[in-house]
Amino acid sequence: MDVHAKLAEIRQAVEQARSMPMSASAVVNRAELLQLLDELRDQMSSAFGEADRVLSERDAVVEDGRMEAERILEDARNERERIVSDTEVFRVAKRRADDVLEQARTESDELRKETDDYVDGRLATLEISLERTMEEVKRGRERLAGRSALDSLTGDEVDKIKLPEHLER
Repeated sequence: MDVHAKLAEIRQAVEQARSMPMSASAVVNRAELLQLLDELRDQMSSAFGEADRVLSERDAVVEDGRMEAERILEDARNERERIVSDTEVFRVAKRRADDVLEQARTESDELRKETDDYVDGRLATLEISLERTMEEVKRGRERLAGRSALDSLTGDEVDKIKLPEHLER
């Protein structure tokens, strides 16, 4: 179950809680709600762990690409030195080494870009998930704050509150 589903489950538990008569308060099963919140915390920890893992993998892939590029460069240098004795062969070898070097740079750049795109996508997904979670938490806190404001009203103030037409009897 993902973070959003767990938030929906918590929201449903609060919405379905038995209302207190003449009050905006509700009775919720504390143990059940605490269990749901603990599960949400665990899932968020897992999501953060996944983000760390993705970043670690990205660094490893970039390092592998860098090492492969260095190996290709070293191979190109060795090849150039081997055929230096003959001028025409040297020119051909130099062009080839330059091509290999350019190819290695291109491959390295492409690999780095693909890795960055992958990590960016995973982080964007995590960001969206966290933003939604924060929005849900904010709405929940606003509701709680609204309830507290209603609880402090006197009986006369409560009587003066205009209910929507569909709620009036």
